[in-house]
Amino acid sequence: MNSCYWQMRNRRLIVLASEGQKSNTDMGRKRKVVEHICLLTAKENLSDEEEKDMLDFLYTTQYQMGGIIAISLGRISRRNLGNYTHAVFMRFQRKEDLSKFYKNPFYLGVLKDHVMPYCHGIINVDYESEVEDDILPIFRKGEDFNYGVEFMLLLGFSESSLGGSAEDALASFAKLAMDFPSLIVQATQGPIFNVSDNEYTHVAVIRFRSSQAFQIFMGSSEYKDLWSSKFEPIAQKILSVNYSVDPVGTEVM
Repeated sequence: MNSCYWQMRNRRLIVLASEGQKSNTDMGRKRKVVEHICLLTAKENLSDEEEKDMLDFLYTTQYQMGGIIAISLGRISRRNLGNYTHAVFMRFQRKEDLSKFYKNPFYLGVLKDHVMPYCHGIINVDYESEVEDDILPIFRKGEDFNYGVEFMLLLGFSESSLGGSAEDALASFAKLAMDFPSLIVQATQGPIFNVSDNEYTHVAVIRFRSSQAFQIFMGSSEYKDLWSSKFEPIAQKILSVNYSVDPVGTEVM
């Protein structure tokens, strides 16, 4: 099919995305949650077996210790500014749960025996966000969360923009994400309160319904216009990564 057809088709999907499910964008009550991102740089000669061992043990931390209410992870799909190769997303209900997580002997053992032998770089980012006050969105449960693309955006805003244009940019970004419920399952964002690299100030995470949905949104004029007008003038450091999310099979662990 020619490129003109795909441009028309994608534009039609964007219109349907913004109009087809408006009733679902009434978010209602919100609940605060704490979210944790870990970005890893694996060694170049990492084998498939070593990668599976690392990701399996990271994934099963949710079953071996309390506090983790949602998790996703995977191999990053494209090259990025920090040359990170793998990403982990976790959600906690409270900051206290996150603090216990960092000190948990099981997690420290996973890092020592199943992560650091395979990696030579790591960055941790923690931030507080809000989600709908309902079981499925809080715990990221249900069929909508079984598949898709996880997109992570780390931002370092200029100091002069904090408390003003930075918050305005993020509010506009959140509104844009809400306008496309047939492309996006969930979007969260917030200021960072703990980060290995203090040049970052904010994070946004979006779960897209599919790879196609991710490509349509990122290629849309709405997103490009917002990025050039709101983010580029004030963002001093930017890191974006994405990875595919698939159901975990019976072979894990």
